[in-house]
Amino acid sequence: MSSPPAKPSSSSSSQPQPSPALDSLSVSSLLSGDLDDDDGGPGGEEEGLGDLEVNPYDGLPFSSRYYALLEERRQLPVWRLRQSLLENLENHNMVLLSAPSGTGKSTQVAQWCVEFALSFEFSHGLVCCSQPYPEAALSLALRVADEMDLSLGLEVGYRVPHDDSCTPDTLLRFVSDALLLEEMMSDPLLRQYGVVILDELQERTVPTDVLLGLLCDVCRQRPDGFRVVLLAHPTLAPRLAAFLGPSVPHLSLDGLPGEPPDQEDGRGADVTASGGVEIMYRELSSGKEPASAACHMVLDLHRRGEEGDVMVFLASSQEVEECLVLLEKECVALSPQLGAVRFLPLHSGLGSLTQRVYESDPGTPPKEGARPDGTEAGGVRRKVILSDALGEASFSLPGVRYVVDTGWQLKTVYNPQIRANSQVLRNISRQQADMRTQRINSQRPGLCLRLYSQARYQAAMTEAHCPGVVEENLSHLVLLLKRLDIADMGQCNFLDRPAPEALMQALEDLDYLAALDDDGNLSEVGIIMSELPLEPPLAKALIAACEYDCVEELLTIAAMLTAPSCFLAPEPSREEAAVSVWRPLMHPEGDHMSLINVYNAFLQRTSPASASRTGAAASPDVFCVVPPTDNEDEAWCAANFLSHAALRLAAVIRAELLEVMQRIELPVSPPAFGCQDNCTNIKRALISGFFLKVAHDVDGSGNYLLLTHRHVAHLHPASSYRCRQPCPSPPSWVLYHEFTISRDNCIRIASEVHPQMLVELMPLYFLGNLPASDGKEMLMELRQSLAPPSGELDSEAEELNRTQKTAATHNQSSTELCVVQ
Repeated sequence: MSSPPAKPSSSSSSQPQPSPALDSLSVSSLLSGDLDDDDGGPGGEEEGLGDLEVNPYDGLPFSSRYYALLEERRQLPVWRLRQSLLENLENHNMVLLSAPSGTGKSTQVAQWCVEFALSFEFSHGLVCCSQPYPEAALSLALRVADEMDLSLGLEVGYRVPHDDSCTPDTLLRFVSDALLLEEMMSDPLLRQYGVVILDELQERTVPTDVLLGLLCDVCRQRPDGFRVVLLAHPTLAPRLAAFLGPSVPHLSLDGLPGEPPDQEDGRGADVTASGGVEIMYRELSSGKEPASAACHMVLDLHRRGEEGDVMVFLASSQEVEECLVLLEKECVALSPQLGAVRFLPLHSGLGSLTQRVYESDPGTPPKEGARPDGTEAGGVRRKVILSDALGEASFSLPGVRYVVDTGWQLKTVYNPQIRANSQVLRNISRQQADMRTQRINSQRPGLCLRLYSQARYQAAMTEAHCPGVVEENLSHLVLLLKRLDIADMGQCNFLDRPAPEALMQALEDLDYLAALDDDGNLSEVGIIMSELPLEPPLAKALIAACEYDCVEELLTIAAMLTAPSCFLAPEPSREEAAVSVWRPLMHPEGDHMSLINVYNAFLQRTSPASASRTGAAASPDVFCVVPPTDNEDEAWCAANFLSHAALRLAAVIRAELLEVMQRIELPVSPPAFGCQDNCTNIKRALISGFFLKVAHDVDGSGNYLLLTHRHVAHLHPASSYRCRQPCPSPPSWVLYHEFTISRDNCIRIASEVHPQMLVELMPLYFLGNLPASDGKEMLMELRQSLAPPSGELDSEAEELNRTQKTAATHNQSSTELCVVQ
């Protein structure tokens, strides 16, 4: 599709085969409009018919749907920037394009870049479009393949964590920003790509911000055969333009809708290209939950009987699921005369199921005699989409007439000083509020109900939300940058500087994990860690498992910890039933072993036929089966309050990890789960990676003091130590996977460890660098009781002192490295 043909027309130089057609095209011909000329001598029309009805990418005739979608594409607001973008790509390495949400920039710019990359003047490689959310990459690939009249997985594909539909010949690839950043480890200059598109820059994720700086360097090193297109919301455009400098052209749409003027009654009006949009502010009374208020607002809108779908923005995915249950219960009492209503969740935990929001009217075929607008004698068929921040910019849904915005978001913020996450419920930004309003996509007048006051919008909300580089754990990022031979963090040109203490803590953690050598570069262990798609502590534990002959078990634990939790949250009335079916799967040695039990029980549901389809029979000692989607499996999971999707994803992750370990030739020991020595070795491997996450019971009642930052926490209610019967006494020392400062302050996935293991495996940390506490004194006393002869003790003391001095020097040099441009 060198130039999108609206109808068959003449062309004198192209041939019907795809390759000659592409070779004969140029950007100049695209811009001049020669391909749209209908002039020609006798027989020219017939010649053109054979030419332009053929898709240049697959050589097949265009379908009628292609022309119908083309007419829709030409009506998109961003279409008027097409010629300007192609002109600027001819003369500039980088172009910035800003447009509001819903204008079509994500779907159209990618197709224009394919045209440019395969034109005569610029035949340099493939096109890659990065997205901050994997779900958005999948959604865009499906839509763009449809618009280009191509098959998904051939010319157009997507690559997201644990799912890759691309082939070596895929022309247009939609990828998650994290995978594109990892791809730069093996190909720092991205030589296989001719054009890279960074989409949704306003989301400010860590990988996107880092890619922005790195791609600027790639443009300087590949001045002739590489182009970068930056797509952002207009609110971020001024900052980006100042960051990039005057040499980067900035394309924008005129007539950007602005915030409505102040009015005495707290209501405002905003006019968009698709019609009038009224914004109504409604401050909630004290004590009323925003989620509950949003549910009642949805029901009120449905009772009004007016046409149009509804989109509700909530604080978190958990709140989305809670509202979904509440609405489905309340909907039973609604009159059938109001019409059918379908509630659809939209958040990142759904994976590919997010595509259900695009189904026109799933499961409800139109009744005979129904009107084209969707109304019937009995009412209106309506969709209600319940979303968190994922729906703000990544999903453009037709037919949305009403938006209900609670104005809150639940953010996970990392505190480097205490090495823990905090769940913070806070206001969205004004940028996010405006983007939510722009989700209205209806030909009829729309309504945005903001469940907060206009004063809160203007005073309490910041202009833009905080970038990820100042709120997230940077250990994995620093590991990747080290792999790219960026030893000095000052070489990275960030739009916002990461906090120096966050970078210092990341370097310190990598040093503890033996990922760095004495010069601050990656050690052999660090290089292997960078190959594994895991968080650094988990990667180090998996590497240590090679030494302790428990690789099979650590592969399962790593996969289960990387996938979402496999335990479903039951309703309060069914909590006891859930615990009763989980109890047989609980392992006396702790939650990590319980995860192995759950995974193995799930694998036992897999038939031998499916195992042969996935290739598991090639190695009988390796459990790499990827279970099929089977009704019996799903029923078993539902009966046991387990997530079928999470367990299937864990199987996929495990197979990927095993493939990586075999590729880099790490030893994989045969499974030995069940014996005591194997459980001990599993704990040794876990301590090698998670020694910073150890806690001890301070009073014997389950109040755990976390050694690293001395917070008090409790075991999660779903822990095996609290679910087994008879309920065992809380273990004195535990190693845990996750601690989040929230309302419950629970440590999740905890297993008992013996303090002797800590002293034997990590003496330099627990006896030297660990902050002073009662726990450290207990370990020191234990070390004294196990002390070797005095000569050896003196040499170990000297080693501890030398390590502490080295750590202090390293911290000082790390501070110098943290001066980021």
